[in-house]
Amino acid sequence: MKNRGNQTNDVILALVAVSFLATGGIFVKFSQLPPINTGFYRVLFSLPILGLLVRKELKGIAKRDWLLLLFAGVFLAGDIALWNLSFTYTTVANANLLTNLTPFTVIPLSFFLFKEKIPRLFPIGAGLTILGVFLLIGGKAVPSSASYFGDFLALCASFFYAGFLLICYHLRDHLSSGIIMFISGIGTTISLFFTAGAVEGLRIPVTWSAIWPILGLTICLQVIGHNLLAYCQGKISVNLSSVICLAQPAIASVYSFIFFAEKITTKEMMGIVIVIFGVYLVKMQYSKKTESSPERQLEQSINK
Repeated sequence: MKNRGNQTNDVILALVAVSFLATGGIFVKFSQLPPINTGFYRVLFSLPILGLLVRKELKGIAKRDWLLLLFAGVFLAGDIALWNLSFTYTTVANANLLTNLTPFTVIPLSFFLFKEKIPRLFPIGAGLTILGVFLLIGGKAVPSSASYFGDFLALCASFFYAGFLLICYHLRDHLSSGIIMFISGIGTTISLFFTAGAVEGLRIPVTWSAIWPILGLTICLQVIGHNLLAYCQGKISVNLSSVICLAQPAIASVYSFIFFAEKITTKEMMGIVIVIFGVYLVKMQYSKKTESSPERQLEQSINK
């Protein structure tokens, strides 16, 4: 009975963690800074916290690993920049869902790069997901070229996110997730600094109304969400963890309705359900095959 109670508590904590992670788009939309600037300060503010957590591990990191992780940070910067920009044009629900379609990039590339076997149900899951995406994008109450552009940006962000995962794949064998996030975070900060400066002009948050959304991103995503989920994923099964993480877009859509009155049509809701089911099929099979898959190795620390 005690084990069941502990399991229930861990599931509840995991849902709480995912609920914190789902706040990302809300804080980005509340931010008074341009999207890429917001992403830059989100990562910058997290570096001192991550640095304190991993300071004892830094001495033993090889120069090659440093370079690879800094390069991985460039891909993560692309993901954050495009994801943040997508909220300007599309809904929080769409941006959260489309940017998390990384399994459909990671798994085929893992097959070619690392000889990972493709799950048996991958074509079915991919087909369902594509159908769901078409329903999601085509089911808008008020379709516009801007909203389609936002969906496109979110989808592009998923490719950058997949690139980040693949670069970090083998490094996770001998480096902690904290080290990966800290060193890659340095590369991300540098990349976003120059990108924000070139695209938007670098802005400095000087008022509380400009600072609090960035602090919200840092605390809710980097500190509470990621770390709490990492704790829970060490205590619940891979399959259950994957299912709970798939609830993030649905939770984000609830937030967006409460704060921004973003309504979801019936067709969009059908699309969301089908996409989540398609991703579920793929992730379940991939997780059963190996605990060391690219996504499984890093998901505890880099879920959005």
